[in-house]
Amino acid sequence: MKLIFAIVSDEDSPRLVSELNKKGYRVTRLNSSGGFLRSGNTTLMTVTDDEKLEDVIAVIKKFSSSRKTAINANMIPSGMGASYIPYPVEVMIGGATLFVVNVERFEQL
Repeated sequence: MKLIFAIVSDEDSPRLVSELNKKGYRVTRLNSSGGFLRSGNTTLMTVTDDEKLEDVIAVIKKFSSSRKTAINANMIPSGMGASYIPYPVEVMIGGATLFVVNVERFEQL
């Protein structure tokens, strides 16, 4: 058995959970936040047999889309004092980060 931790965007998580449930996978959902953009993330946990691992990963890939967005970054202009000037920077957000670990024992009580 495998335990999959999938860290996905808050925007992607409702549809992803729904699709995993439709395929018969049980999912535990945890709210989390990212360190880079401090944006909202969702950490999903699911357990599956080794044979079904690639199917779960395929669903996660399909419903966790990467996209570009603009954020305001701060820049200190040299020679102009200590004021900040915000300027837009394009970054990629979304997608998924997966951790797959072996499960020694699994019980539903």
